[in-house]
Amino acid sequence: MGYFLIEGGKKLSGKIRVSGSKNAVLPILAGSILNRGKTILKNVPKISDVFVMIEILKHLGAEAEWHNDTLIINAEKIHYEDCRIDAFKKLRASILFLGPLLSLFKKAEMFRPGGDIIGARPIDVHISTLKNLGCEIKANETLEGRFEKLKSFEVRLKEISVTATENLLLFLALIPKKVRIRLAAIEPHVVSLCLFLKSLGVKIKGIGTHFLEIEGKEKIRKNIKFKIPPDPIEVGTFVALAASTRSKIEILDIKEEDLDALFILMDEMKIKYELGKNSLKVFPSDVVGTKIQTGLYPKFPSDMQPPFGVLATQARGVTLIHDWLYENRFSYVNELIYMGANAEILDPHRAIFIGPTPLKGKEIRSLDIRSGVALIIAGLVASGETIIQEAEKIDRGYEKIEERLKKLGAKIQRFD
Repeated sequence: MGYFLIEGGKKLSGKIRVSGSKNAVLPILAGSILNRGKTILKNVPKISDVFVMIEILKHLGAEAEWHNDTLIINAEKIHYEDCRIDAFKKLRASILFLGPLLSLFKKAEMFRPGGDIIGARPIDVHISTLKNLGCEIKANETLEGRFEKLKSFEVRLKEISVTATENLLLFLALIPKKVRIRLAAIEPHVVSLCLFLKSLGVKIKGIGTHFLEIEGKEKIRKNIKFKIPPDPIEVGTFVALAASTRSKIEILDIKEEDLDALFILMDEMKIKYELGKNSLKVFPSDVVGTKIQTGLYPKFPSDMQPPFGVLATQARGVTLIHDWLYENRFSYVNELIYMGANAEILDPHRAIFIGPTPLKGKEIRSLDIRSGVALIIAGLVASGETIIQEAEKIDRGYEKIEERLKKLGAKIQRFD
């Protein structure tokens, strides 16, 4: 277990570049086994979740080679393997191998997915939709699936699940029949997966809507290049960092069209900013409290709210955050209270903050990816020294975060 040592209370300045999207790259990595050629992915973040996905790919016979931020995957020798291996327990995205394994090999055996403990994240929708299409799946401590032939040409998701939508797309990519997916998720990373599959020759209509039609290819063997889009969650994280520390920071390589909900919130909180071509400058601001409600895209994402919870401690007035999706997303608030924040968890889905309040450096712990990076921001705001234990949890979603923050003038060190 490692930890970060942070000396806070200092303004930051400079430029920081956004990495490739974690949520976009993980389903695409799972989808790379559908292509018996070379898949060349550019702008891949070197985060621990990506390395776990590569571990799974290698278990299945793929080869993976890095060239800076480009990852080359050769899946010519992909073969069936029992996937009851520990790697599947390490992250939520391992469930995304269920669809392509069933499509490729007509069977799948794997451990249930792991990941951050931020609340109940059942896989019922994955299982029920695949069953509706003709798969037989037993779900106990492990998942065991079989597939013979397609039994339906239309499937409805009982809830708009991002990973279930992605799993369906990956499953249907090798089936040369037209199938309609109704009530699909429309998040930017779902769109990215659709575009990736199209580059493999899969036909998809309705991209970016809740109603998709997909017609797969029986065999795919292509050499393709695909660029992972920038991570919108990182953009929000760096906006909260700049506003919380009252710093001038320029955020590079943003994708403006994915950030509408962020810009609305920035306007409501009176955060001063300037948009450039694929960049965003944030200026020192007298931030005010507001109501923050998370939701499905294009609303404000749950993954982005913990950094804004830290910002709420520095904003004038009252901020109420309502995160309806995950009941353990507010665990970081107790750490902020320990640091001196005037905040309260009202119930599993709502927290209130009254600010501004000074924060003091304490020894705290990273609880999950998003809470962890939020507490880094809190440490940079606080007076004195802050120690954040379990630093490796943050590495699951943020590449070399301490090195990037140091370039802004942050006093942060990592210790093992």
